[in-house]
Amino acid sequence: MEVVPKDLNNIRACMMCSLLKNTEQFIIDGCDNCDQWLSLKNNRERVLECTSPNYEGMISLTNPDESWVARWQGIRGLVRGMYAISVMGKMPSHIQRELERQGRKYKSRDLGIK
Repeated sequence: MEVVPKDLNNIRACMMCSLLKNTEQFIIDGCDNCDQWLSLKNNRERVLECTSPNYEGMISLTNPDESWVARWQGIRGLVRGMYAISVMGKMPSHIQRELERQGRKYKSRDLGIK
């Protein structure tokens, strides 16, 4: 399966994995990599909290297990699709705490945050 934005309007990036989709795709399908932890599917508010319209660059990931770019970006083993190079913003602290309770560590995808 390959995930690509259906149109170029309202594209957002998942703050956890940097997958690019439009808002409606995130609401309808959730994040193809992270929905088991983020629960975006059918939850507009959660989509707006856990995705960002502000991102830099795009990567077309066609072979996630073999790609050196996927390894360099930290997205190896994820679904094929379009990914942001950097996602501006930070996951809300209450969602970070939820992730920690689930045994998942949130790592910011914002290359501007030190």
